[in-house]
Amino acid sequence: MKSLRHHLLEQALQLPLDERAELASEILASLDGEPEPGAEEAWAREIERRAARVLSGESEGIPWEDVRQRIEREVLHR
Repeated sequence: MKSLRHHLLEQALQLPLDERAELASEILASLDGEPEPGAEEAWAREIERRAARVLSGESEGIPWEDVRQRIEREVLHR
């Protein structure tokens, strides 16, 4: 007999991509426990602040290739 986990995985993999992504996000978020009060609002404000800096030309950002290489260096050299 298949385990419940295996059955749920089979069912989840049949969902459309956007629904699978949403389900995965919700499962991952559940591992962190309850968010601190006001955390979502704080992140929304931070995103708005960063977007405004980019749109105003104050921040040019960092090319993805540079970010990816930095992440690889940091992860591989722990």
